[in-house]
Amino acid sequence: MRKFSLLTVIALLFSAPVAAQDDLDPSGMDEQEPVATADQDDDGPLRGTVTDDSAWQDLGIAIASFATNDDVPTPANASGTAALGLELARVVYNDLRFNGLFRPVGPDALPRPSYAQITAPAFGTWRGRSAEMLVHGFVRANGDGRLTVGCYLYDVALETELVREGWVVSPAEWRRAAHRCADLVYSRLSGESPFFDSRIAYIAETGPKDNRVKRLAIMDSDGANHRFITNGQSTALSPRYSPDYSRIAYLSYVDGNPRIYVYEIDSGRQTLVTDSPNPTFAPRWSPDGRWILYSMAVAGNTDIYRVSASGGGSPQRLTSGPAIEVGGSYSPDGSRIVFESDQSGSQQCYIMDADGSNQRRISFFGGRCATPEWSPRGDQIAFTHIAGDFRIAVMNPNGRNMRQLTNAWHDEGPSWAPNGRIIQFFRTERNSGDTSIWQVDLTGENERRLRTPVGASDPAWGPVLP
Repeated sequence: MRKFSLLTVIALLFSAPVAAQDDLDPSGMDEQEPVATADQDDDGPLRGTVTDDSAWQDLGIAIASFATNDDVPTPANASGTAALGLELARVVYNDLRFNGLFRPVGPDALPRPSYAQITAPAFGTWRGRSAEMLVHGFVRANGDGRLTVGCYLYDVALETELVREGWVVSPAEWRRAAHRCADLVYSRLSGESPFFDSRIAYIAETGPKDNRVKRLAIMDSDGANHRFITNGQSTALSPRYSPDYSRIAYLSYVDGNPRIYVYEIDSGRQTLVTDSPNPTFAPRWSPDGRWILYSMAVAGNTDIYRVSASGGGSPQRLTSGPAIEVGGSYSPDGSRIVFESDQSGSQQCYIMDADGSNQRRISFFGGRCATPEWSPRGDQIAFTHIAGDFRIAVMNPNGRNMRQLTNAWHDEGPSWAPNGRIIQFFRTERNSGDTSIWQVDLTGENERRLRTPVGASDPAWGPVLP
């Protein structure tokens, strides 16, 4: 059993702060008996969707339904805040069970704590269920129509509160509170940066295989709150969020030719990145948001350029050889760029300094190397390894220690989670050509499909929301 130090209590902001620490203390309300699910023995072991002992790792986390002081309807859930509390816990559970570190048990298999028990857990009950860690929470409807959501993490053996946070949110943002709670638990137990409170841009695909309609779309990191950005009248490809989430750069065939546009999320305004008669594609932001890296084909030769993200000024060409140089992804500190080129005679991955100097090949492991993307941690590069099939792989920035993470027929287009632990990509089915978004952790053993309302490709994971 690990021993943790008690953290300082912090209140985060969504639309307004939790006014004081007392607001996170739901004690003093009428006591209610915990309610167990019909198929759960009160004295039995902690159980959930995981039933075999080999699936448990060294940390069992119980995530109980969030309690409420008064079960009243809310725009977030017409059935009431009690039903919303269950949904909040389900989101936290689903976030934590797909990251490769924990094997949590969710609220549908656990007793429901009373409101007063949120700050005074019945630790004996949870010890009897083999829980090492316990996640409690509450949701309260405020007089102004907003919601207060609290999240607590306890060490069951030590009977100690490890950390708590709370947020006041609009009903429309209740899922963000759940993702923040999952981030709180994940960061406290793993020591790693959070990533659940983030969004994904991707290309939504509909229509027959030979005539697909491709629209720009966005969604939460778990696939919820899906929204189309473009109407499909022109094909959209290769979206990328700006570091501050205010804009999305993407490729569009508005006039029949590939051009890079920047879409401003709040205003809906679109701006052409560079006004050139030559095809431009594969936009990528610099880590500081000042530059957009892209590729442009001139007289049959494709090179990598960069241009100011604010518009104006002449593009700067970074590669100048007769080969085809495509893509490009900055290192986290902005000092280097990884890209793909066929200058060796086949599609391989290279690294250069941010000004285009010191170009050198890094992929020497057989097959081809495409669509490289630098990890936010800076320690690895994800890419598409093409050796018959297309598979997602990672390597060190020097090209060593290459590992394949997937083993399907056609996986490509890796995009890192904000903390550099999960990789997102899209998979194409052999016969139908249908596409879907998948995620895999760095072990390659925890793979999941991210559900979308239509076919999906070209995913791009944005940073943690501000």
